[in-house]
Amino acid sequence: MTSKPDADARLIGAHDLALAALREITPASTIGPAAGYLPEEDGSVSLRFENRLAGYPGWYWTVTVARVDDEDPTVLEVELLPGDGALLAPEWVPWAERLAEYRAHQAELAEAAAAADDDTATDDDAVDGVVGDEVDDDLDDDDLDDDGEPDILHAGDLDGVDIDELDDSEPDDDDAEDESDEDDPDEDDESDEDESDDEE
Repeated sequence: MTSKPDADARLIGAHDLALAALREITPASTIGPAAGYLPEEDGSVSLRFENRLAGYPGWYWTVTVARVDDEDPTVLEVELLPGDGALLAPEWVPWAERLAEYRAHQAELAEAAAAADDDTATDDDAVDGVVGDEVDDDLDDDDLDDDGEPDILHAGDLDGVDIDELDDSEPDDDDAEDESDEDDPDEDDESDEDESDDEE
């Protein structure tokens, strides 16, 4: 393993050259302050600047500079590179692989739907508490009448209670008197006979 050579001080200080190169490809408002440098194995230096471009958190503008012999530094490359913990796009997957995964997933869904249909058909065999010829054990003895038939509610029932049986009201006194007068016509006849006897 070869070690990186010591960085050239003239390259490390070439910030003006790097900023001029960056302004040719991006607005100055997207370039932040200097964020260090990375010495490369070939002796070049990558100067980094903070990125203020929306949608690229954790990325850095990177300008790689180098020089030959005693010449002035020159720009080799300008690019936007991710830093540690930067937000990255997922790895690219070929379409053929994605299609195969999609088809396999669709097959699994179809099998699950078929299994669910089978379970539904089995449940449909159990209707009204009867499975085949067997009576559902959930029916309690209290739910059956004296004759063994299920207690069926009708329109006059309220929670299983016949409301007609709860009518304890008695007829009014006036109605009772009227009925007694109408029901005893013999008493009137007897009173008329007594009065006729007294007159004689």
